[in-house]
Amino acid sequence: MYQKILVPVDGSATARSALQEAVKLAKLINAQLELVHVFEDMLYWLDEGYVNYAELQESFKKSGEKMLAEAKSIVQQAGVTAEIKSLEAKDGQIAPAIVAEAEHWQAELIVIGTHGRSGFSRLLLGSVAEGVVRAAPMPVLLVRGG
Repeated sequence: MYQKILVPVDGSATARSALQEAVKLAKLINAQLELVHVFEDMLYWLDEGYVNYAELQESFKKSGEKMLAEAKSIVQQAGVTAEIKSLEAKDGQIAPAIVAEAEHWQAELIVIGTHGRSGFSRLLLGSVAEGVVRAAPMPVLLVRGG
């Protein structure tokens, strides 16, 4: 079955639900997890004249590292092994960054949370999970948030 499962984490309740499902599955089938956090390269919409871009990026990286450490702790407490990786999305392309890492790591499954937005809010905010489903060559398990 699945030996390598990739799980994106972003600190949201939906991502935590997906992580819990991935942990249950990994324990059941003795799989390894890779936890990834993707932070956006915000240069495309920020004017450096008003914002210290380097400080902002460093803050995002540190927040992502904290999210990954907390997620890894949850996984380890459940007795599952996990690798962690921080990724940078160029031009706001989060879904392609997740899929590229899944392919690079040779993941056999991606477990990702979805907010289940529809209509105008989905159009306005987009959907990382939908982008992953559309682009991933491997199966994707969507976990709906509470």
